[in-house]
Amino acid sequence: MLFGHNTNVSVAGKTFHVQTEDLGAAHAIIDTAVYFRGRVLHHRTNNYSDLLPLNPDREQALKLRVDDQHRTVVEELRDGRLKLKVPENEKPAAAKAVPSAPPPSNALHLELLNPRTWLSGKRAFLQIAVRDPSEKAVEGAKVLVRVEGAGQPAEYSTETGPFGHAQFEFDMPRLAGEDVALVIESSKGNARGHLRFHLRAKPHAPRPT
Repeated sequence: MLFGHNTNVSVAGKTFHVQTEDLGAAHAIIDTAVYFRGRVLHHRTNNYSDLLPLNPDREQALKLRVDDQHRTVVEELRDGRLKLKVPENEKPAAAKAVPSAPPPSNALHLELLNPRTWLSGKRAFLQIAVRDPSEKAVEGAKVLVRVEGAGQPAEYSTETGPFGHAQFEFDMPRLAGEDVALVIESSKGNARGHLRFHLRAKPHAPRPT
């Protein structure tokens, strides 16, 4: 059983979204992310490998850890102990006579949650969030990852869980040529989302193109 929480927190007129989830026994990580308008401003992770293998008693202990981590981040955000800097380009713009057009109703917003740590040696571990234009998590969306320009075909797919997250873990293929990219695509019904990152010959972190 996977545990998790979602809470909206208003601080000084700004609304932050706090999401905590258990990433599963394969990773033994409790992950909390604080979002502002779809952008991750804070991550907090804790390992629970000491509880493995899980049994009913240890699952209860895990649930308590997930609850406590989520509550701690929410409380720190509310009372000001957790100070987050809102990027300048994410601050609300001054009122205009003509409001900007809303995002397309069929657009999915994709985010690679671990852009700096997705690759360890030759092993890739991708954490991807899928949200709709209102920043609501999208469950059951198909997510496809492929490495373009690889020496051999490399394509993987899965679906998002109840918190709109998808995870991939695989060995990176040998990269060939100069036009190499990590491509992430998602779809649900008529809605679509797309990310593309240029990869160097020896990639350390994806860079948007």
